[in-house]
Amino acid sequence: MKGAAVILVVVAMVHFMAKPGEAAVSCGQVESSLGACMQYLISGSNVTPACCEGVKNLKAITPTTADRQAACSCLKQAAAKFPNINPDAASSLPQKCGVDTSVPINKNTDCTNINFIVRLVI
Repeated sequence: MKGAAVILVVVAMVHFMAKPGEAAVSCGQVESSLGACMQYLISGSNVTPACCEGVKNLKAITPTTADRQAACSCLKQAAAKFPNINPDAASSLPQKCGVDTSVPINKNTDCTNINFIVRLVI
């Protein structure tokens, strides 16, 4: 758990101007948004308000298809570092936080074909 906290330390949110079609979201922003969710993602315990704010922030910082594809890739990379993430907890997190979802994302998702960031990568 301590390793998760270290890896998901809040990263400075530097937002560079992006060309049309290029993602403006960084992996640091994605990891920072979901850092408060690690307890839930690993143990399936109660979802905290801070976690849900992070999920809402993730949706807010991914307004374009390129942003959602980049965030999907970041989530897959982050999930690979934590093999103890509970897949059921990950897939239910957006719903528990009241974030509109419709397309599942999991560790096998092809991020180049994704248009919506709606579920966490497991």
